[in-house]
Amino acid sequence: MVVNPTTTAVSPQKVFGRDNDRDKIIAMLHEKEGGLDPSTSKGLCFSVIGIHGVSGSGKSTLAQLVYAHEEKDKKDNKEGHFDLVMWVHVSQSFSVGDIFKELYEAASEPKVACPQFHNLNTLEKELERKLDGKRFLLVLDDVWCNKDVGNEELPKLLSPLKKGKRGSKILVTTRSKFPLSDLGPGVRHTAMPINEVNDTAFFELFMHYALGEGQDKSLFKTIGEEIAEKLKGSPLAARTVGGNLRRRPDVNHWRSVGDQDLFKVWGGPLWWSYYQLGEQARRCFAYCSIFPRRHRLYRDELVRLWMAEGFIRNTDEGADAEDVGRGIFNELLSISFLQPGGKGWYNHGKEYYLVHDLLHDLAGAVAGSDCFRIDNNMIQKGDRWARDVPRDVRHLFVQSYDAALITGKILLLENLHTLIIYSVGGDTPVEEIVIKNILKSLPKLRVLAIALCLEKDGFICRPNILSAPESISQLKHLRYLAFRTDIECRVILPSSLNQLYQMQLLDFGVCMNLVFSCGDLINLRHVFSGPGLQFSNIGRLVSLQTIPAFKVSHEQGHEAKQLRYLNRLSGELSIYGLQSVESREEALAFDLAAKKRLTELTLSLGGSSKVAAEVLEGLCPPVGLVTLDIRDYDGLVYPKWMVGRQNGGPEKLQQLGLSGWSQPGPAPALKAFNHLRCLNLMHCSWNALPCNMEHLSSLETVIIIKCLNIRSLPTLPQSLTYFWLL
Repeated sequence: MVVNPTTTAVSPQKVFGRDNDRDKIIAMLHEKEGGLDPSTSKGLCFSVIGIHGVSGSGKSTLAQLVYAHEEKDKKDNKEGHFDLVMWVHVSQSFSVGDIFKELYEAASEPKVACPQFHNLNTLEKELERKLDGKRFLLVLDDVWCNKDVGNEELPKLLSPLKKGKRGSKILVTTRSKFPLSDLGPGVRHTAMPINEVNDTAFFELFMHYALGEGQDKSLFKTIGEEIAEKLKGSPLAARTVGGNLRRRPDVNHWRSVGDQDLFKVWGGPLWWSYYQLGEQARRCFAYCSIFPRRHRLYRDELVRLWMAEGFIRNTDEGADAEDVGRGIFNELLSISFLQPGGKGWYNHGKEYYLVHDLLHDLAGAVAGSDCFRIDNNMIQKGDRWARDVPRDVRHLFVQSYDAALITGKILLLENLHTLIIYSVGGDTPVEEIVIKNILKSLPKLRVLAIALCLEKDGFICRPNILSAPESISQLKHLRYLAFRTDIECRVILPSSLNQLYQMQLLDFGVCMNLVFSCGDLINLRHVFSGPGLQFSNIGRLVSLQTIPAFKVSHEQGHEAKQLRYLNRLSGELSIYGLQSVESREEALAFDLAAKKRLTELTLSLGGSSKVAAEVLEGLCPPVGLVTLDIRDYDGLVYPKWMVGRQNGGPEKLQQLGLSGWSQPGPAPALKAFNHLRCLNLMHCSWNALPCNMEHLSSLETVIIIKCLNIRSLPTLPQSLTYFWLL
């Protein structure tokens, strides 16, 4: 049995009772029969091993353990058994296009996001090219029977795999052995039921979650054994109950839990764990039931939804609601109600989290009719939604856009607070009249999110224009508005949007063609869009934490002073048009040093300026900045906060990018950045690298692109592991 740390790690770290199962599966993956691979049957290059067992029995955990072993073997040995090791979660509701995208990314080395292809066939051919001649191991996690999925597309998932090298293997986790027969004709498979771990290993697993490092386990051993016995060998119950007990390491509390029959009195250990949560955490967990099973949840996105719904209340004066929400998220994570899932390439490599199927059922049960979802596996292929939607539902998730469903059923939901339309098919664009009807008929909405990156079979179809009607001002309670568009879409927002004073978040996807004045939205905290959008009159939005970029100019509403008091800005910020700043004093109006929550900053000076040196001196970044990118600087003097030692600049900076710098002579000595780990230089005119390179003892990566005047290199630090010159 495998234990993951309760924070972010996904790969198994400790093993309890699963060594033999792991070794048996690894031997099956590597075995040959009579000198030939068993996969030669029927001409296929691969065969399948299926781990099957009830939900919560540890199938995925065992598969993770095998996967981690083979991945490590591949990294440590150039002649590892498999050339590629891949993991894809399938689930009951899957799209062939989405699975192919994940396979493409998993098969890419180094890892890259899957580009957009015109159609599914093109992507399949590209995937075949990546797999051609390579022996692979593919883990397909959570595979369901065709009759449960509602289609017969499982064989299509395996179609591009036929180009692999003989000896390739697919490891499947499933609740029964029957889906293995649905993978297609000629697919050789072996079914392996998952075994229960012995009592000793299960107790060790439970105690690992229940007690922190350094605590005296002898005090809790006897009562711990009693509690573990009542969990009936369920690894999921061990994690949830153990995680709850870990929060109160008190022997008397443990005894009170041990005196209860968690299955009879509480309806099971998962229910008991739920009732140990506070009211806010219970509401936040129940809300997760609106998403489909195994939906990827990103921490900050989920916290912002909780905030918009009003689930989070500040209990400490001065505490940010986001901090309270992240605390609730971490609480759910600590008891395994949320579990680490991996890193998603669709979201800039950010960590995503999953809700286990049994816990998803629990969330749905406690939410009752408040939360409802219409996901793809609930609709037979080719059919429309025919069932009723509960009239008292408050939070609704619709996986695929259907105008008839909206006009016929959803517009009747007078108490609806949340409407999330997750995807829109390329052949059924969102009609403007449908959006108008939503705004007219659902006045209690707090969250309205529509994905306008139109998709067809998993591929992007670009709308040309999105125009939000003036009637949007009718949604007086709206706090979260997301019209997620593609980069080529033009967005037109009405001035009436400024009347939505409760607005906390605006999300326009990666749209880069929008001009918007939002000076009256005093509760606005986050704006998401492409970096080319122009926001004006933001000086009063002191709660603002996220904006993609700010373009400074002499126009009213675009002055440097607009950013002066926005000291809650966090994460990434790009500032363009700095060539229009005319003095050091004007640059100081940005007050960047006071924006201590920023981690990444881009400054674009835009070319020729007589006062460029003064301006850059006045743009001293905050001390805690991690990444800094400065573009097109032509001043003859370098800022003191860059070349000095104790000048209040970003002394902990780890990554520095300089592009388009046009000074003669050598690059500036980077004396202020002793912790620098990565240096990127592009299109700069210097004839030499910084003279103090040898003393940058933390520097690991140097990338130099099109710096054509550099003729020699100084002594480089011993810490350097990667040097790229182009």
